[in-house]
Amino acid sequence: MKIINSKIRNFDKILDNLLSQRKKKIQFNSVSVTRIIKDVKKNGDKAILKYEKKFNKNNIITPKSKQISKSIASLDKKVKIAIDLAYNRIYKFHSLQKFKNISYIDKLNNKLEYKYLPIDSVAIYVPGSTVSYPSTVLMNAIPAIVAGVKRIIMINPGYKGKQNQAVLYAARKCKIKEIYSIGGPSAIAAAAYGTKKIKKVNKIVGPGNSYVTAAKKEVFGDVGIEGMTAGPSEVTIVCDKFSNPEWIASDLIGQAEHDILAQCILISKDKSLIDKVKNEITKQLKEIPRQSVAKKSLMSNGIFMHISSDKKIIDVCNKIAPEHLELNVKNYKSFVPNIINSGSICLGKYAVMAMTDYNVGSNHILPTNGSAKYSSGVSVNEFYKRISYINLSKRGIEKLGPSVITLANYEGLQAHAQSVKKRIRRK
Repeated sequence: MKIINSKIRNFDKILDNLLSQRKKKIQFNSVSVTRIIKDVKKNGDKAILKYEKKFNKNNIITPKSKQISKSIASLDKKVKIAIDLAYNRIYKFHSLQKFKNISYIDKLNNKLEYKYLPIDSVAIYVPGSTVSYPSTVLMNAIPAIVAGVKRIIMINPGYKGKQNQAVLYAARKCKIKEIYSIGGPSAIAAAAYGTKKIKKVNKIVGPGNSYVTAAKKEVFGDVGIEGMTAGPSEVTIVCDKFSNPEWIASDLIGQAEHDILAQCILISKDKSLIDKVKNEITKQLKEIPRQSVAKKSLMSNGIFMHISSDKKIIDVCNKIAPEHLELNVKNYKSFVPNIINSGSICLGKYAVMAMTDYNVGSNHILPTNGSAKYSSGVSVNEFYKRISYINLSKRGIEKLGPSVITLANYEGLQAHAQSVKKRIRRK
């Protein structure tokens, strides 16, 4: 892993280059994605099956209810209990995110209202095929349930016609009635435009690989997507001389095992701690099944930073804007008010990112690739639309109208001015 010191003259430039190099790896030519979307728009289910056979060795779109029930029945009871616990905690936390409608009457008896209404239909994308994440079903679906979305469908690619048991159990726990065993850009196109077997939705949410992300960007405008980039995972860990190097190394590896494009960054004022963590990583990598993925991620995108001041650490954290930030330092409270760019922030030595991926209650679908500078993770707000209601009194338009007429004429919009003028009582 690369080690850089903040005291070197061109530190900021080196850091910028390292961050941009990873961004370039994630970006790719989306011509193939556009071609797939056009094919699905034209040929519907036939095109979807073509791509499923090619990429997932799958020849079904909709699994049968009996097949789903049989698969769920064979799931380990401990896994079911773990999913149940996570469901309850995630539901509780997200139920606290509900918004209150606004109703206001001014002194002219004009009534203004602002109401939160659930989106009518959404598709949640859950990565599948060779990997499966029941936790992602919960993180996608529960906020939509709390918001009151009427129709939730799940897109989850299977492999050779089979979907993961735990993913199916989580979907049933969330009372999802429409489950589709498809994935990739073709699945995004199906949800966006509809086919004979799949009725289109109003919004698509959920993480996926770079092809899925590109497809979501391509269909945006015809359908809604999250206001963020949910790409390959990231963690930045700030630690000090009181931190446990064994724990820190484990946290970094835990993020690195997700994807070869995952990014793990360590920041500390203590150079000896950095060395200890390096040694621990070498030792612990030998103990995990996904060693090759984690090692490639750490070698390609991992960064260790020796930074001498808290102020500089805060500046660097805000520049990176990581998906996950762990403040594994004794004085973490002094950092919190000044760090404004991160998807989620774990405070103290026991608040480990891996816990937030499952059952703490917060959402794990978070902004990546620096998008935490302007966006947030998935919440109940993602599944609402907001409408203003305006009821003007006769007195209200007469008092406020002349000012509107002045501004409309100034902007050269005389028809606007006239539509107001015609409603004002002639004197």
